[in-house]
Amino acid sequence: MKAVFYTNEYPPYTYGGAGVAVEYLTRELSKLMEVEVRCFGDQRSRKRNLRVTGYLPWKELSKGAPKGFDKALEALSVNLQFCKDNTADLVHCHTWYTNLAGFFAKILHGIPFVMTTHSLEPLRPWKREQLGRAYDLSRWIEENAVRSADAVIAVSKGMKDDILSCYDVPASKVHVIHNGIDLAEYAPSAGTAALRRRGVDPSRPYVLFVGRITRQKGIIHLVNAIPRIDPGAQIVLCAGAPDTREIAAEMEAGVARIRAERGNVIWIREMLPKREIIEFYSHAAVFCCPSIYEPFGIINVEAMACGAPVVASAVGGILEVVAPGTTGLLVPFTPRRDGTYEPRDPGKFSRDLAGAVNKVLRDPALRRKFVERGRRRAEERFAWSGVARRTHDLYKALLRR
Repeated sequence: MKAVFYTNEYPPYTYGGAGVAVEYLTRELSKLMEVEVRCFGDQRSRKRNLRVTGYLPWKELSKGAPKGFDKALEALSVNLQFCKDNTADLVHCHTWYTNLAGFFAKILHGIPFVMTTHSLEPLRPWKREQLGRAYDLSRWIEENAVRSADAVIAVSKGMKDDILSCYDVPASKVHVIHNGIDLAEYAPSAGTAALRRRGVDPSRPYVLFVGRITRQKGIIHLVNAIPRIDPGAQIVLCAGAPDTREIAAEMEAGVARIRAERGNVIWIREMLPKREIIEFYSHAAVFCCPSIYEPFGIINVEAMACGAPVVASAVGGILEVVAPGTTGLLVPFTPRRDGTYEPRDPGKFSRDLAGAVNKVLRDPALRRKFVERGRRRAEERFAWSGVARRTHDLYKALLRR
């Protein structure tokens, strides 16, 4: 049995949870079967059972395109390259960027089409700010894929509920398989060299954020919470790759305002290497995930595996990752009814974030409990080996049909 993965992200070009999931899932699956990865980029590698090929977009297609359409058209040009030939028994797609290629592969090569939903376009309305009318194209591509796929993998039970509420498909087609963690790699690190290089004092407590500067990750709400967070704690924002110039400017203004009030806010704008992120997780007094939409939230599993107490918003897949009062604290979140997914009361949400962070900062016994039980929960529930076995079983069932 052979599977071909179509993905936008693959190392070294990984910027989000979908890319992390594809990297580790394909590695584990290659221990069970032959796997080919086709991705956006210039990657070329071949190991025993894992072959990786990158494809570059046809830039001519997007010349002179209106806002947002350049990326969408470039993605389509890569999709056409992905599906031009095939030696696999099934195709497995990740994110809307590759869903059209999966649909084409199913039709052209007569193979089962599996898609993993790491997020849903209808529940990310802020993407219109980034893509303009191309957001309508991404929504259509995703809807077509969900309806056409032979199996849809949801990364959480909450994501399955969202799929069934957004799209009219049978529940039997949607399979819940959580993402996972490499427990050998993501483990507490004693080193502090990366912290010191970035201006963080490892002898003093710090609150950590890791993620892109996007509406989805809720970073602006955390920035607004900082004035209420214990002034003795350092605030470390590992935040880069802003979606738009507008949110970049909002972030700049917010951090400047906070720095005028307190001098211990450290903003690291580049995406740090994995080994450095593990070091940052390992020494954090609190890891804060203020996402307003999070189908799974792999960063919370990473933080728990490295021994960081978690404070996160009570949304989506986070509810299945963080055990409130056991491995961290969850902050209530009520979205507006206008479909924006922003909190109904942003001021209250930021105040509640600050309150939960302070509770963990000021209670060493609670932090120790969260550290111990967070690691245990990661070990028991989120190992990639188990994720790969469940995915492999789904493949076999599809091919038997």
